[in-house]
Formats: sequence, structure tokens, C-alpha cells
Amino acid sequence: MYAARTTVAAAILLLTAGAGAAAEAPAGASSCTGCHAAGSGSAAMRALGGVAQTDIAEKMMAFKSGKLAATIMDRIAAGFSEDEIRAIAAWYAAQKP
Repeated sequence: MYAARTTVAAAILLLTAGAGAAAEAPAGASSCTGCHAAGSGSAAMRALGGVAQTDIAEKMMAFKSGKLAATIMDRIAAGFSEDEIRAIAAWYAAQKP
């Protein structure tokens, strides 16, 4: 009986720990919400939740390289590594629109 309870408790801990980790934004993602939060209606500053990961990452890489002109995004994107950009894009893609 004790072993069964321990197994169930361990499973619950693993499930809740995994859910918390998945919901946690990667470093840098919070800097996007100032302009790209849910409910932002501008096409230039649309909400990022649910946008395809490749779309976000490709745009960020274009801003970073200077291929895509911007007022401020080129400077913001320059501060992230390619791995950080991919992590941020994956997290936003997984969020509800």
C-alpha cells in the first residue's frame, strides 16, 4: 500500500513539475510582451501567441541580420543568440493566441 501511494505521489510530482516547466517562458521572452502582448491589434506589433515558430524565428533572424528594416526590432534581435531566438519562437508558438 505504501509503495502504491509513493508511486502515485511521485507521478503527480513529475507531472506537475513538467507542466510548470513547459509553461515557463525562456529568458528574453518577457521583453516581447511590451509590444506583442495578447490583444495588441496592430499588424506591425501583432500578438505572438500561436504564431508559427518558423515565422517568428525567421523574422527575428532577418531583423538581427539587418535584412529586415525596423525602428527598434533590429536592435532588440541583435541582443539574442540564434538559440535564444529559436527558444523564444518555440515558446510563443506554443501559447494560445
